[in-house]
Amino acid sequence: MDYKAKTVAGLLAATCVFSIIALILSVVNVKDVFLPPITKYGLVFDAGSTHTALYIYRWPADKENGTGIVSQVEACTAPGSGISSYANNPAEAGAILKPCLDKAMKIIPAEQQRDTPTYLGATAGMRLLCQTCLNLPAIGEYPVDFRGAQILTGNEEGSFGWITINYLLETLVKVRARGEGGEGLPSLLYVVGALDLGGASTQITFLPGTTIDDSSTRSLLRLYGANYSIYTHSYLCYGQNQALKMLMGSPSPQQISHPCYPVGYQENITTSDLYNSPCVRAPSTPSPAQVLTVIGTGDPAACSTAIQKLFNFTCGTNRTCGFNGVYQLPVRGQFFAVLGLCSQLQCGALPHSVGVQSTALCWQYPPALPPLQMQEEFPTMNRTHLRDVCAASSYILTLLLQGYKFNHTTWLDIHFVQQVANVDVGWTLGYMLNLTNMIPSETPQRVVGLQRSNWVAATVLLAVMIILIFCLLTVICCQKNSSGYESL
Repeated sequence: MDYKAKTVAGLLAATCVFSIIALILSVVNVKDVFLPPITKYGLVFDAGSTHTALYIYRWPADKENGTGIVSQVEACTAPGSGISSYANNPAEAGAILKPCLDKAMKIIPAEQQRDTPTYLGATAGMRLLCQTCLNLPAIGEYPVDFRGAQILTGNEEGSFGWITINYLLETLVKVRARGEGGEGLPSLLYVVGALDLGGASTQITFLPGTTIDDSSTRSLLRLYGANYSIYTHSYLCYGQNQALKMLMGSPSPQQISHPCYPVGYQENITTSDLYNSPCVRAPSTPSPAQVLTVIGTGDPAACSTAIQKLFNFTCGTNRTCGFNGVYQLPVRGQFFAVLGLCSQLQCGALPHSVGVQSTALCWQYPPALPPLQMQEEFPTMNRTHLRDVCAASSYILTLLLQGYKFNHTTWLDIHFVQQVANVDVGWTLGYMLNLTNMIPSETPQRVVGLQRSNWVAATVLLAVMIILIFCLLTVICCQKNSSGYESL
């Protein structure tokens, strides 16, 4: 074989070797290519003051610590009232959870149930009413990985709600992808604030863009490799149910005139029902069985005045605050608001733009409208919701404008939602994500798999390698034949 032929053969052999190595390297990067991703599940009970709900979540296991988004499979409301009302009968409290757990067992494959993380979190109502209602052995009867019950602090409730919204909007990922996080302050262009109004408390959480001087309202988080110093505070007793109870509290021993109730509305309540909450102070020590008569007077201006008396809007010297003297930086950025107990009628009544005098109005549903006429105009609406629509709407507006200090400009930054990406917005998802460590504190490592484009490249490379081997064999054969002729 002459020098030229040997050189060609050597080059072809080397190319074949490198092609084989490249093909092997591309194939070894394959990770579970032929196996479909396993779906994982998680369960979170929301034990509030007025109800208990179970949220069933699922996510692809191959993205558990990456950027995969958790989806909500089902939301189930347990029958009866909140578990705090079963303080004297924990067994019955556990029994009300069973219908939702039965539903979950029908959704989650049997072989995955024992690995399904299950949590129970209690919020403001439990902090307020019952600290000993979380012994629920009924959950232990089901084949799930129950990891315990916990009463959340106000700051935890606000922080988890903030995580939920930004996780579903993928703003946390966008900050990292655009290089605006790191050790510095993430961009306000993407991260949004969270407002939540429940039955017993209300929370405000946002990224202020400046230093938070009060450590009691500061929560430090590290998510996807970015540091967040968020402002968060929870006002206990200022959820809608408790606020309306405080509104009804009156020094009158026998009769309560209610300016937010429609003219002609009347009901009897006992003092034990009115003063069964620490949020409502009894004017004296009334008999629990004493009956009080509540009479609606239908006066929007008086309704607004009465609601404002529930708040203290003054702030100390050189101090910015929300209300009741609580430190709060000025609101900034976009906000997603979850009005948990806001009926369709009340939410629809909230105006899209707000003027200075709007707090004195009940909009298109004035309390002076007689109850019977209101029921005729809204036949499918619950009677209690119709009764409360003026008080609740006025309260929400007073809370947002005068309590949290939104104005006619920043009001437009509030988006009233119940869901994002078909997932209920609240603290439960953020709670589960935190406890399962599904949002990494550092930027997750990129897992390189063999995508379709890689398969095409590998196929082409294999074809080229086969052609080169064929050429190499042809050259060798030709050289042997040539050598044979020369020897004759």
